[in-house]
Amino acid sequence: MTGVDAARIERAVHELLLAIGEDPERDGLKRTPQRVAEAYAEFFGGLDADPVAILADAVPIGTTDSGAQATSDAVMMRGIDFRSMCEHHLLPFTGVAHVAYVPDERIVGLGRIPAVVDALASRPQLQERLAEQIADALEAGLAPKGVLVVLDATHGCVTTRGVRQERTSTVTIASRGVLAEPAARAEIIALIGSGHGV
Repeated sequence: MTGVDAARIERAVHELLLAIGEDPERDGLKRTPQRVAEAYAEFFGGLDADPVAILADAVPIGTTDSGAQATSDAVMMRGIDFRSMCEHHLLPFTGVAHVAYVPDERIVGLGRIPAVVDALASRPQLQERLAEQIADALEAGLAPKGVLVVLDATHGCVTTRGVRQERTSTVTIASRGVLAEPAARAEIIALIGSGHGV
């Protein structure tokens, strides 16, 4: 895939406006097809991204002064903002991702973790699948001892249509390796909760 077809999106939005009984030529709507095409290029830019490649510059964890391997029990980033588009209604869902991993031999720059989240969120998605894909990418790219991903998001298809539950959020969890063990997972979730509501 090589990005969105802006001209095709513009034609589709023009037709959609006609289909809902609007006049695409009226002043307020004349540039709407172009605006939607520009927005969709951003919303779905992750379709071309390889999240594992984002982690390609992972580095060896190194050793301590005594020659022992320098390890960390866990690396955790809390409150990574993300937005995605629900594939069922093409309505946005937005929230925060909390991502933890237990390094084995490699670590990655902290900016790479939000980049993985963004790449996978920037495509038609389901929140449940998104959590799993983030965990899979970290596992494939870093080969850590364990991974835990917690997503807390509000969905446009719940807040703006149907049941219209404006204050409802959805939490999904994906875990791998040692962080799939109940005690270790509970410890990380407690640390997440100490800084952010989950």
